[in-house]
Amino acid sequence: MGAERVIEIKGLNKSFGDFQVLTKVDLTVSLGERIVICGPSGSGKSTLIRCVNGLEQYDSGNITVDSISLSEKGGAARVRAEVGMVFQQFNLFPHLSVLENLTLGPMKARGLSRKDADALAMQLLERVRIPEQAHKRPRDLSGGQQQRVAIARSLCMKPKIMLFDEPTSALDPEMISEVLDVMVELAEEGMTMLVVTHEMGFARKVADRMVFMDGGEIVETGAPSAVFEAPKSQRFKEFLDKILQH
Repeated sequence: MGAERVIEIKGLNKSFGDFQVLTKVDLTVSLGERIVICGPSGSGKSTLIRCVNGLEQYDSGNITVDSISLSEKGGAARVRAEVGMVFQQFNLFPHLSVLENLTLGPMKARGLSRKDADALAMQLLERVRIPEQAHKRPRDLSGGQQQRVAIARSLCMKPKIMLFDEPTSALDPEMISEVLDVMVELAEEGMTMLVVTHEMGFARKVADRMVFMDGGEIVETGAPSAVFEAPKSQRFKEFLDKILQH
């Protein structure tokens, strides 16, 4: 794991009306590091990574991604060019084929030719093991296949960092492993990843660090081996007990 810091979050605060979603959050991520963020519903996990990608504006504090501050003019757009995001819902364009969903970004944002974009898209569909689905519409695919298309679409932009917001929560149980397998491969290839998930098997396998959030705060961080064996906080222990029973 490289020592270069690619994400620095300092004193982050975020409210929705009177509800404080994030309170003084500090987090640093190094190049190639894989971090799993977990916590109960409403703990601020998804809001945190949406702030990292500039999809949510924060109230105070600062986020720097790849030396770009989100607070500076045009910062969010520059950050989004370097960061891929995969959501709970697949957010694919229903009127476009799988191939067209993948090539749209590289052609418009990166200036790739149709030929080069098609070649890149097919290479990534091979990587997520669904090249035969290239000319289908999203509605003709299973949920697991759609989520793999969404991952491939993000990879088409050649991101330095990948963010995942509960990528398996909308999937049927039998489809979860096919998405997690792709994510494990990405992690093994050294992709910097922030993953909001309750998939503790995945966390054990690939995470360098676990981050437990509750009430808008980071309550505990540590290596998976340490936090699974002996969580320091009672809140994290109760959360793990509940999750691992299922």
